[in-house]
Amino acid sequence: MLKKISFIIFVLLTLICVNVSDINAQEGNVAEVKEIVVEGNQRVESDTIKTFLPVKVGSRYSDSELNSALDELFATGLFSDVKIRRTEGIVTVEVVENPIINELVFEGNKRIEDEDLTKETSLKPRDVYTKTALQKDVRRILDLYQKSGRFSAIVTPKVITLEQNRVNVVFEIDEGSKTEISKINFVGNKNFSDETLRNTIQTKESRWYRFFSSDDAYDPDRLAFDQELLRRLYIANGFADFRVTSATAELTPERESFIITFSIEEGDVYTFGDMGVESQIAQVSSDQVSGLVLTNKGEKFNAELMDKTIEKMTQYLGDLGYAFVDIKPQISRNTETDIIGIVYQILEAPRVYVEKINIKGNSRTLDEVVRREFRVAEGDPYNASKIKRSQQRIQNLGYFKKADITTDRGSAEDKVEINVDVEEQSTGELTIGAGFSTADGALGDISLSERNLLGKGQQLRLNLTLAASRRQVDLGFTEPYFLDKNVAAGFDIFSTKRDGQSSTSSLSYDLDSVGGALRAEYPLSEHLSHFAKYSLRSDNITDVDSDASTFIRQQEGKNTTSMVSNSLQYDTRDSKFDPKNGYIIRYNFDVAGLGGDSKFVRNEIRSGYFIPTFNEDWVFKMFGKVGNIVGLAGEDVRINNRFFLGSTEVRGFNNEGIGPRDTSTKDPLGGNFYYAGTVEQSFPLGVSKDFGLSGSVFSDFGSLFDVDDTGANIKDSDAIRVSVGAGVSWLSPVGPIRIDFAEALVKENFDETEQIRFSFGTKF
Repeated sequence: MLKKISFIIFVLLTLICVNVSDINAQEGNVAEVKEIVVEGNQRVESDTIKTFLPVKVGSRYSDSELNSALDELFATGLFSDVKIRRTEGIVTVEVVENPIINELVFEGNKRIEDEDLTKETSLKPRDVYTKTALQKDVRRILDLYQKSGRFSAIVTPKVITLEQNRVNVVFEIDEGSKTEISKINFVGNKNFSDETLRNTIQTKESRWYRFFSSDDAYDPDRLAFDQELLRRLYIANGFADFRVTSATAELTPERESFIITFSIEEGDVYTFGDMGVESQIAQVSSDQVSGLVLTNKGEKFNAELMDKTIEKMTQYLGDLGYAFVDIKPQISRNTETDIIGIVYQILEAPRVYVEKINIKGNSRTLDEVVRREFRVAEGDPYNASKIKRSQQRIQNLGYFKKADITTDRGSAEDKVEINVDVEEQSTGELTIGAGFSTADGALGDISLSERNLLGKGQQLRLNLTLAASRRQVDLGFTEPYFLDKNVAAGFDIFSTKRDGQSSTSSLSYDLDSVGGALRAEYPLSEHLSHFAKYSLRSDNITDVDSDASTFIRQQEGKNTTSMVSNSLQYDTRDSKFDPKNGYIIRYNFDVAGLGGDSKFVRNEIRSGYFIPTFNEDWVFKMFGKVGNIVGLAGEDVRINNRFFLGSTEVRGFNNEGIGPRDTSTKDPLGGNFYYAGTVEQSFPLGVSKDFGLSGSVFSDFGSLFDVDDTGANIKDSDAIRVSVGAGVSWLSPVGPIRIDFAEALVKENFDETEQIRFSFGTKF
């Protein structure tokens, strides 16, 4: 028995020794650390390197622990090589440091600026250089070129070694030619032609006239958007099951162009079935909202009408104070009859009030300037239309590039916070205009203005016109909220000199005008405003040519006009500066005779109408104005108070180029009645919006007639004049530039014409 027990103990001890041996074999030899030595480091401190080691002097270590330390040191990116040796308790860490980047250079790049390439690279001057980062940067640069359509671009990195373990990194770039799109194919389309689908998507086939555009360059992101555009087209025309099964871009063997192929499944055409509305808001009945439904039973299915219905319902309920209303259309689809029924479910939502209005981004403009444009105040019921109008009014100030308004939940369920995020822009403008006419020759004007003086919203304008025959200076100032009331008050001072002695002048006399005005504007409703103004002007006709018209010589001398003006303006435009929708109409009524020499009544109506056509970038515009002036107390209207019509209203004609004229002297005499109009279509020129380039075609028409003077040599015709033309506008880096080319098609033989006019300006 004793022998058996002894044998068992012997076996157990043997097994324990074997296991310990195996563990030691797995962990490596364990030894005590007597010293840690770091070699090869130049910039990185030895103590810093030691922090990556899992062992300390006096502790014991194993091979596995040293291998982990090796991996950690490599992971820092500071070293190109690391070795760890151990000899009799001494651990030696030998490192080779990665060099520091002295300079980052791009060579051969013409299409993409150094600044844009630098933004893409992770390597920067004074950073640690690594081969891994270098290869990643090469890939990023190639991706950037491919996004711009240059798939044949080649990037060759070079590393130039300098002293003190520094390097210059040079990216040699062969941009290659633009990889264009030679063909766009569609597979599976039966109801829409290839041409219709090509016009729908944003990607275009390469053509010679698309030299300003990048739409003919392959872009994977644009290709994904094209699929969404195709989907919108089909679901707006009843194809509820439409899908794009694949969109492939195949590079030609020569690597010069792509062939794009869209494979689609159109599906069947559906029609709308039964429509319904279910409201879970106790205060809003289903019948109350059902009139907003745009989808009607029996009509072709149109997903856009569904979205517009939800948008109208959301707007309507938002005006009632339900800021966070959720409307979910419940769709029932019958694939056998191809009928889709819809129930618009309005989920329960609380009616909310404005708890707080937060404004950010206005470093220069005072909060008060933004707050006073709001149509709601803190404590008011939430109203979506008023919030939208507030955003429009803030944008119309012209002080901000953008004015985004978002809505967040407040401190309670029935409260909401309105957040206004603005981005300020330059509000000072220096505008330079120039033109050339057959009568006046070269002319130009300089206008200096500041729309947001001292961040208070005050407006200051100084205009200087210099032309061969005209010089003008005028100064204007406006306080938008005079005495903290919703009244815009201001004044104007001006001095004008028309030099009839100039060789390019169309006049035969000098006209000096000096005057000023006090004015005020206040709203009568959200879109209707009233303007009141008193002006006093002194005109002096001098240096009349001896061979000038008798009717002009009779009016030589000084004349004073004291005038009271009233105006009503109704404005629904979505923007004051770049309107795309809405209209404006203004009626002016002037009475002169309360003092001064002139006595007359003048009426004038001006209007403008804007509507997007194909999309928001295509805007159809119509302008019109008409005016008449009548002398009081039996007096004729003096020449300095008459209307003149020319290039500003009817392009293709000279300044004062239309209207009554003394043919014996070619002097324009002005008229007592005029009308003018414009129809114009503006459109993009197929280039990126970033270029700010657009075109337009237009037709102008008008007439000026009815002069008090009579005689055999006076030509006075109420016949219509018509011109047609085209223009190009460019929001250039130095400011807006516009060039108009116009040809007078219908004119009288005594009219004066011009063909080209341009203007440009800058902002600060």
